[in-house]
Amino acid sequence: MPSLADLARAQTSLREDDVVHLQRLVANWGLLADLCFADLLLFAPVAGDGVESDEDRFVILGQIRPTTSQTLYRSDWVGVTVTEGDRPQVARSYRRDELIEGELDVAALRERVRVQCIPVRHDGRILGVLTRESTPSIGRPPGELERTYVELFNRFAQMISSGDFPFADEHSRSEENPRVGDGTIVLDRSGRIEFTSPNGVSALHRIGIHASLDGRHLAELGLGDDIARTAWSFAIPVTEEIERGAGITVVISCIPLIERGEVSGALVLLRDISELRRRDRLLLSKEATIREIHHRVKNNLQTISSLLRLQGRRLSSPEARAAVDESVQRIQSIALVHDILSREAGEVIPFVDILRPLLRMVEEGLLPTDNRVHFRLEGDAGELPATVATPLAMVITELLQNVVEHAYPGAGATHSGEVVLGLGYEGRELLVTVVDDGAGLPPGFTMEGSSGLGLSIVRTLVETELSGRISMHKSDGPGSGTVVELRIPVGRTWPASAAVGASRPG
Repeated sequence: MPSLADLARAQTSLREDDVVHLQRLVANWGLLADLCFADLLLFAPVAGDGVESDEDRFVILGQIRPTTSQTLYRSDWVGVTVTEGDRPQVARSYRRDELIEGELDVAALRERVRVQCIPVRHDGRILGVLTRESTPSIGRPPGELERTYVELFNRFAQMISSGDFPFADEHSRSEENPRVGDGTIVLDRSGRIEFTSPNGVSALHRIGIHASLDGRHLAELGLGDDIARTAWSFAIPVTEEIERGAGITVVISCIPLIERGEVSGALVLLRDISELRRRDRLLLSKEATIREIHHRVKNNLQTISSLLRLQGRRLSSPEARAAVDESVQRIQSIALVHDILSREAGEVIPFVDILRPLLRMVEEGLLPTDNRVHFRLEGDAGELPATVATPLAMVITELLQNVVEHAYPGAGATHSGEVVLGLGYEGRELLVTVVDDGAGLPPGFTMEGSSGLGLSIVRTLVETELSGRISMHKSDGPGSGTVVELRIPVGRTWPASAAVGASRPG
């Protein structure tokens, strides 16, 4: 379904600031639909061939159904174009710039529809017409609550036709903002309460207010005077949260009613959001607990690393000491992930924050001091879930360790080389490449025939934990060298600009 802005630009001659005004109206008109117990439609004249609009045709830019009553229309009308013959009241209201009420036959329904047409004014010009559409009420007299709500809607209708609603600085109402059914208070011109809905009374009872309400100011009830004072002084809606007792939170929204440029009263909406705030606190507590768990896991892994180092220093066998050092590197690569998770909110990690210290760790811990082999990182993997980042960090550690041991053999000799770790995306796969300019693969080498522990760990993690694929082949560049490619499915498509492969060292 096209948006209001798309329809307005394609079929009307409305200016950009006019479209913004209509978008504000549509973003806040759930309040109006609930007050009038009816469907609301927004009409704008279709642009003609010339500069002027073709006022014989109107396009429906928006539609909303009430939550306080049944809807007339099950189908969507947005984008439908109607003629003056279809909607004579709309055309007359637009041309005369006046509120018009009447009835008409709608082809989609088997009964007549009562229509109230409200011209929408902005910056001194009429942009379109807002219609309230409902079935004619026959027989049953409306109750006090219904009469009050409809009277409030009519006051908002006057504000729309005079250009005072929607408010220029008001943004769309959030999901936490109260609605008409949550609880309503009406303030008169002096700021005193003249009506309170049953749900409004219940909301006040939940925060401990049981006093008589009629004729009282909000400040007399202990709700604070800032809300009403600000709404009256600046003629803008004000929303505030009030906490009472243990875990009781009510959000209050004060919307001024303007008549002839002056505030003539206000609509106050209340909503008990205690349960929402309780869930928010639980989520924060849960996140803090999870971060603390990651922090403790990281500390435990570092303790294990330290114990292994102490044990390694007591070993006389070079092979045993090398095996212990490799285990320490594997543990530290996992500890890096938990270190990031202990500082981040959530279970996704900027993977580059793991790779940078990982490369430094490999350079400082694995390479002999007289080896001049450098590691370089290209591309970015973005944010990865911990379930992917942890095994992938281990895989990369094993691959870099394998490069040091086999691509540049001969400890004690002087070597110069470069290892490039590349990250990028191809469709829904994360592509990781490790490219070196070392000795290359031995004759007849295959991944399946390799019996080394490091490559066995890599193959197991890639295929089982990451559900990916791994391959090794000779570098395409001049001289020797090896390219290792990992393809990891991540379940999301990335733009072509993110598909950055590793460059080949020359």
